[in-house]
Amino acid sequence: MFKSELIERAARFRSIEEDPGHSPEQCPTLVLNADYTPLSYYPLSLWPWQTAIKAVFLDRVDIVENYDLEVHSPSLDMKIPSVIALKQYVKHGEFPAFTRFNVFLRDRFLCQYCGSHENLTFDHVIPRRLGGKTTWENIASACAPCNMKKGGRTPKQARMKAVNPIRPTTWQLQEFGRGYPPHYLHETWRDWLYWDIELEA
Repeated sequence: MFKSELIERAARFRSIEEDPGHSPEQCPTLVLNADYTPLSYYPLSLWPWQTAIKAVFLDRVDIVENYDLEVHSPSLDMKIPSVIALKQYVKHGEFPAFTRFNVFLRDRFLCQYCGSHENLTFDHVIPRRLGGKTTWENIASACAPCNMKKGGRTPKQARMKAVNPIRPTTWQLQEFGRGYPPHYLHETWRDWLYWDIELEA
């Protein structure tokens, strides 16, 4: 079930002065592909600091930006990476996986019949009893009341809004994901994230 905080919101980058990074656990690392674009916008591609440092030592990534915070070992003092880029490009498939999360993301976490973001479920636009399949093109996000109201009927039979679900491309889904920046955005990530919404100062 998805709450109202997932509705599109403005991105806000925290300045260095506001940075809560007093401990390594509060310092996630933004992961970029080899072309310096995020591996994913939603969820944003973040690694724990330990994973990022391990990738550095395995020579799988380049460090792009660092936090001011350092970690120490008997033989090493190292700043925690805040942004890293993969050395080998990860190619995304043309189409995303058909998953619960991706269907909700495609539909902007809204009921496709009434626009509510509460109590989301799935609806077979053409009911299974009428031959409807469980595919991108026949599954729509629906709130529980609309799903109950529609029952085993088509939207037309139930006198509800017509919906036409699509199979999104991976690029389209990433574009949708830009509308949902996380609550935490570090200042050093600013140059590597491209939100299609106004940013707060």
